[in-house]
Amino acid sequence: MADQTVPTFSGSPRPVVEASRAMVATSQPLAVQTGIGVLKSGGTAIDAAIAVNAMLSLVEPMSCGIGGDVFAIGWEEAGQRLYGLNASGRSPGSLSRHWFLNQGHKYIPSRGPLSWSVPGCVDGWFALHERFGRTPMRQLLRPTIEAAVSGFSLTPVITRMWQAAAERLAQDPGAAAVFLPNGRAPESGDVFRNPRLAETLAQLAKDGNDVFYRGPIAEQLVAFSNNIGGFFSLADFADHVSTWVDPISVLYRGYDVWQLPPNTQGLALLQMLKILEPFDIANMEHSSAEYLHLLIEAKKLAYEDRARFYADPDFYDVPIEALLSDDYAARLRDRIDPQRAASELLLEDPRLIGGDTVYLTVVDEEGNAVSFIQSIFNDFGSGIVPPGLGFAIQNRGSLFHLDSEHANAFVPNKRPFHTIMPGFVTQSGRSVFSFGVMGGDMQPQGQLQVLLNRIEFGMDPQLAGEALRFRHDGSSTPVGHHMNDGGVVRLEPGFPETVLDELCAKGHRVETSSDGFGGYQGIWIDSNTKVLYGGSEPRKDGLLTLKRLSFGTCDAAISRVSITISPLKARHFNNRLPSTKPPIQMMTIAECVNRYPRRLMAPFFADTTIWPPWSLLRTR
Repeated sequence: MADQTVPTFSGSPRPVVEASRAMVATSQPLAVQTGIGVLKSGGTAIDAAIAVNAMLSLVEPMSCGIGGDVFAIGWEEAGQRLYGLNASGRSPGSLSRHWFLNQGHKYIPSRGPLSWSVPGCVDGWFALHERFGRTPMRQLLRPTIEAAVSGFSLTPVITRMWQAAAERLAQDPGAAAVFLPNGRAPESGDVFRNPRLAETLAQLAKDGNDVFYRGPIAEQLVAFSNNIGGFFSLADFADHVSTWVDPISVLYRGYDVWQLPPNTQGLALLQMLKILEPFDIANMEHSSAEYLHLLIEAKKLAYEDRARFYADPDFYDVPIEALLSDDYAARLRDRIDPQRAASELLLEDPRLIGGDTVYLTVVDEEGNAVSFIQSIFNDFGSGIVPPGLGFAIQNRGSLFHLDSEHANAFVPNKRPFHTIMPGFVTQSGRSVFSFGVMGGDMQPQGQLQVLLNRIEFGMDPQLAGEALRFRHDGSSTPVGHHMNDGGVVRLEPGFPETVLDELCAKGHRVETSSDGFGGYQGIWIDSNTKVLYGGSEPRKDGLLTLKRLSFGTCDAAISRVSITISPLKARHFNNRLPSTKPPIQMMTIAECVNRYPRRLMAPFFADTTIWPPWSLLRTR
């Protein structure tokens, strides 16, 4: 990649963030601060991940929350091994496929109570905590409870997502009461409070997992479901259980790339890597039509299998070994025409394109790591918020097929096909990369592009996420849509016009789009030096990370704290700076102290709750 200029999302990419002992990476500054606080007090990577996820459920409620599901891949440093957790929920036991068909449904509705499956998030938290936690759950939830009561300031990207859902939120009284204060979606910089969520989390902190699945919260959810035409029962909640699973992998260029098995779609990434392995990708021009065409065609092939085979393994024997075999990958590879886009596949499923999700990854001081992803699927999930609880219920149940012969057919108490997929990479039995890309149907495509940027083109973990992306929409889906028109290739603005022309010449339908390309975070672990290299999505609200060299000495830590300012906020503050001052981009807090007057920067630090507080900052 040395002689290549790679087009990037932000024009001037952020530098990769380095740390020597521990790191937290996610998409919102207050959530990262929360995770750092847990690590600082001696918590494990799992402790920090739970605390971060809880905070994200407050500050980014359209994407995640305790009404959704969790998947995690963890690295246990002491045992030098990976573990996986599937904390996704199941369909209501009293609902049948025939009920949908008798009501005239060709597909399960994507919103409302018919789209519900049992939320698995809370059980996932407690399962992870019981096995790997050290800090009491009440301490992990306390920062979110306090912030929900006192309020927090909205960041720009989250604000835009919130406002885009305002019309839908207004259709449900519970959603409007919680998420449309004063009858409108909050503005960027507004202070938002969610005391109902604080009360719910306080119950979990006090009484544990049972309060959600066998106690008052379960009773409230079931009663509410009965009132609005849902099918939840107390048995659905009491019988829920998370599942420890063995991650699956393929070897690619000397790296073992790991995913969780179905019902997640992580297998699609592994299939694409198997298809692509013999190609000389490193010597292709990055972002060229040749390179993009190859990835798009590999994606189409893997997604056809995704549409046919990915389902709950308790109900269907997913042929993982066959799908990842060398012989089958070779047969798929032979179907790629380097000059022509394949088109024999049918309709686009919008429910798999725009999933809202949060991703986070943590590496602790002992070397343990977790790749953690959590979601309520579409923005604000089903769009339904039960009265008094402060969170939306997911709409994952909409991802079943209504054909009884299909692998992903609706069956009572079955887990639906799932889009969220944490990623992990090891090399020679040592942890290397904990990463993920949010965004429904985009996730396998996004993970593929980030991995190839890192492994094939040698980009650092930040640039690997900043490089412009493509997204192919229109593949066949596990809910019954089929492709026969080749779908649509969507490119982020910034690709050369010649690339668009060359893709069109190969038969692709190409559009430029500014949304839907996912959100990435990743931590690369140097297995020799143990230095951590963090990357965070510029398409989101940013990352704060701390090199834990000296928590006790503020001066020693300050110069090793980096902040990422969102483009909108940077423009806001740059407009207030004297013309003699350099513009704000990416810098350490110590650099901010030296460059900018306190009166200009103090509002920024107060607004984004950067740790440590401004009053503690000292320069040498």
